[in-house]
Amino acid sequence: MSLARRTAVVTGGLFLVTEVAAIAGLVLYGPVLHDAGYVLGPGADTRVFLGALCEFVLALAVVGTGVALYPVLKRQSEGAALGYVCGRLLEAAVIVVGMISVLSVVTLRRESAAAPGGDAPSLVTAADTLVAIHDWTFLFGPNFVLGANTLVLACLMYRSRLVPRPLAVVGLVGGALICASATAVLFGLYEQVSEAGSLAALPVFAWEVGLAVRLLAKGFTGAAQLPNTSEKWAASPEAVGGHSLAPR
Repeated sequence: MSLARRTAVVTGGLFLVTEVAAIAGLVLYGPVLHDAGYVLGPGADTRVFLGALCEFVLALAVVGTGVALYPVLKRQSEGAALGYVCGRLLEAAVIVVGMISVLSVVTLRRESAAAPGGDAPSLVTAADTLVAIHDWTFLFGPNFVLGANTLVLACLMYRSRLVPRPLAVVGLVGGALICASATAVLFGLYEQVSEAGSLAALPVFAWEVGLAVRLLAKGFTGAAQLPNTSEKWAASPEAVGGHSLAPR
């Protein structure tokens, strides 16, 4: 398998992992995010821990996509490729902050259970604050930062024809739309987890899943692929006693 093909397979697999882990984490967090009295009740800590594990895997996969794509993207624009890696790192960092805030609610619940008779209103207020932190990180990480990263990647893919241009257009539309939707949520036009918010997220979801399937099935297109290892060896002056050869 060539270097380009391996890169495509790894990247496609990582993009699929991000989608599965993101959805699973959000579903598993349900008891904490939607129950204001979670901190006072028996809790569903195991479920929340599984959600946190999914989000941690999500953060690792997000960083992995940036690292895996960097050797390919830097051949198109080194600055944009570096920006994409940094953007993915920022996205992962925001996700981890949200994960820690949710786990802190579990810690608060356990401590309140170990010391009954505490101030219930204060506990609920503290838990609500931690959930609010998660909600804001959910807005800025998987929305604003994700949208910006999508625009950078889709633009590079469109210009270089690393993937078919119609697929790259889906990414451009999805990145712009999810940024616009996040702005609407920020100013209170509608809730993030709502019909409007879900519809706005569909194009970027279609882009990432479509990109993953394309890379797994067919890899990158055209001459924009990474050079094969054998081509690098054949082109190296040291490979033939100081005389360079054209890649075969």
